[in-house]
Amino acid sequence: MTPRIMIVAGEASGDQLGAGLIAALRQQYPEAEIAGVGGPRMQAAGFELWADQERLAVMGLFEVLRRLPDLLRLRRQLYQRCLAWQPDVFIGIDAPDFNLPLARKLRRAGQTTAHYVSPSVWAWRQGRVKGIRASVDLMLTLFPFEGDFYARHDVPYVCVGHTLADLLPLAPDTQAQRQAMGIPENQTVLAILPGSRGSEVRYLWPDFLAAARLLRAQLPDLLVLVPAANAARRAQIEALMTDEDHLWVRILDGQSHAALTACDASLLSSGTAALEAALLKKPMVVGYRFSQLTYWLGRWLVRTPWFSLPNILAREALVPELMQNDLTPERAAEETRQMLLDPQRRQVCIEAFKAMHQTLARQADQRAAEAVLRLVDGNRQRIAKREAADA
Repeated sequence: MTPRIMIVAGEASGDQLGAGLIAALRQQYPEAEIAGVGGPRMQAAGFELWADQERLAVMGLFEVLRRLPDLLRLRRQLYQRCLAWQPDVFIGIDAPDFNLPLARKLRRAGQTTAHYVSPSVWAWRQGRVKGIRASVDLMLTLFPFEGDFYARHDVPYVCVGHTLADLLPLAPDTQAQRQAMGIPENQTVLAILPGSRGSEVRYLWPDFLAAARLLRAQLPDLLVLVPAANAARRAQIEALMTDEDHLWVRILDGQSHAALTACDASLLSSGTAALEAALLKKPMVVGYRFSQLTYWLGRWLVRTPWFSLPNILAREALVPELMQNDLTPERAAEETRQMLLDPQRRQVCIEAFKAMHQTLARQADQRAAEAVLRLVDGNRQRIAKREAADA
């Protein structure tokens, strides 16, 4: 029988993971019915879109509160639609504050559930693991160290690695990418990625742009590449730029891989972009900012000294992190200048990033699909046994 799978994916990174999972599922079941919340990549892979993932793209506690009525309305609608549709498995991809409560409610109603991308429960609010255990039949983790935490708390898990590590080359060809983009071989190139969410761009782009202007004054040949996640983010980015900025700042429609491959270093928001830069072996500076109230509450709950994935995976302060008030144009410009020009710091980063890449390349899409299909088979066996007993 053809599998029926519901997926709710948050943000651009979830769209990418979801698209890879869908493609791998369709290799075994081309006619599988797969529907829910996602983005353009998932749609291109044959996903029936019930709602756009942009509705889930909210950052920070108080930012969520402003959008809470719409988020709760969407979650109720998805719960009701899932019960009516009766998929073999529900999969939440990222967006844990939205997906895990939905999964818990569905599981209580008899649905089989999984979550793809572990919340940072090992870093903060560790008590959430009890809710996770009640919400999912399986956790699909990206990073090997996460499995130790779930094993200690009796949560079934499979470490699948990261699909980006499978997609991106171990040795990126910077010169070929520059040639394709018409960039001189010896030009100094900086990639700036201010985030895929509107709130991220609003908080980060003004300081990132100001830092780039300071760098341009020191490095007259500097070219800045800025991949805009979508048309709305492009409009936000261009709104703060002057005509003079456009002479040396190139805005791209998507193309984050291309920008990071072509650059010497990057200045970017925390999250998947930092992992992408690491896998493309690019030294970086990572910045992040929340509303002041969100930051004030969150800092008392965090149990890890780092917030960027490269540092968490390396277990050391490999790349500079500028959080909240530490993120100033002057500080960002100086740290980025060192990442562009200091050969020793650059090489330390590049060697560490190579080791990360080799650890994370595990054929993630195929592993995730195999784990999901095992859940489907297990669910169907339970239903068959129950029906036989009732008969």
